[in-house]
Amino acid sequence: MNVGDMRELFNKHDSLFLERSKEGRADMEAFTLLDKLAPGTEDMIVASEHDEIYLAPDPEVVAKNATEADVITLIRCGVRFHDNDDGFSMYV
Repeated sequence: MNVGDMRELFNKHDSLFLERSKEGRADMEAFTLLDKLAPGTEDMIVASEHDEIYLAPDPEVVAKNATEADVITLIRCGVRFHDNDDGFSMYV
């Protein structure tokens, strides 16, 4: 898929945001999945502002490797995809 397709999936499944069991650590699950989809060596968190953290993975690489199920998992873990800067973030 491409970034546009991934954006559509984030919009389509937005109602699933944070809809998961309380088992395990949602942030770690999201970080692990993003690292699998877009391996890298830089820190996962690249910036923070107020109560939001911004994540490093390149959306083009994530989109290329992600399935719809992966996007749903990210949404359920609290990951957002921003239209304005084409990046990922999470609330803390």
